[in-house]
Amino acid sequence: MRRSRRVGTARRARAIALATAYAGGAAGALSAALLGILRAQVWMGRRRVQRHLGIQDPPNGTGVWGSGGGPTLTLAMMGDSSAVGRGVDLVTETPGVLLAYSLSGVIGQPVRLVQVAVTGSESIGLALQVDRVLPESPDVAVIMIGANDVTARTPREVASGHLRNAVLALRQAGCEVVVGTCPDLGTLRPVPQPMRLIGRRWSRQMAAAQTVAVVEAGGRTVSLGSLLGPEFEVRPELFSLDQFHPSAEGYAAAAAAMLPSVTAAIGAQGAVPELLVPAGGPRPVALAAARAAGHPGTEVSAATPPRGSSRRGGSLALSLRRRPARMPTPEEAAHGDERSGAQTKGQAI
Repeated sequence: MRRSRRVGTARRARAIALATAYAGGAAGALSAALLGILRAQVWMGRRRVQRHLGIQDPPNGTGVWGSGGGPTLTLAMMGDSSAVGRGVDLVTETPGVLLAYSLSGVIGQPVRLVQVAVTGSESIGLALQVDRVLPESPDVAVIMIGANDVTARTPREVASGHLRNAVLALRQAGCEVVVGTCPDLGTLRPVPQPMRLIGRRWSRQMAAAQTVAVVEAGGRTVSLGSLLGPEFEVRPELFSLDQFHPSAEGYAAAAAAMLPSVTAAIGAQGAVPELLVPAGGPRPVALAAARAAGHPGTEVSAATPPRGSSRRGGSLALSLRRRPARMPTPEEAAHGDERSGAQTKGQAI
């Protein structure tokens, strides 16, 4: 009986993660009248956001950050506008620079940031970013992607497939990969209800599918959407002027959640043992993905099957809850700017 229940739970979890994680088919059953209302709400939300299209990308943070006596470690930043840091003005407020500078302080080595993220990117665009990154021989890559796939209504299996291919290519090149999964679009203030509720469901479906794809490809994920969503709802200062992208404080919160996972990915976990908070033993990857999509700051990575188990290596996952790291202020991070190749505002490398 117990075995039957476990099998049933795993099957339901995969269905949740890959098909209808949180919507339960509700979106497909909406009446034509309600769909018309939702389309109108999407249009109005886009108009409100587009009023601020004059907002430019922040300076590109590519360059060396931090200091130390060891060899320089290369960190690649990939993905969409959330990885670019759109909505802030200073390079030291972007998530890539915050991660590079903070990581340098943890490992005691300078960190070279290679920023190739592109505002507006969907997961299909990751292939081009991988092509730009691989010649740089990155040690670790951070990918933040998914929101544009949701707004474009790209099927989850298609978007997560592109993400899986990108992670596989990076892993085959010896690069560790940490993916910040799809943010919670249910927190967007320009979008009214019930579209915000539907956006939340779609976002969590995408995040769950991303987690399964990334872990099976050898990477690890951090559930950013679930972490930041409640904060955004009660703390509007975490949004930038366009009420769509995070503010400097919002990006710092995202970087703080991801830094411990990046540190662990490169094998420097022992340098910050206080950041580890166990969240249960190994479980089926689909079940771990479904749970992570609804629990703030959960990291999911592949787990080694128990000795004698018939499971394949990628079918079990380990979930961890990590305490967010302290992020430097822009002034503190600016100390690394002298060694940085940061480019002028609006330019791309």
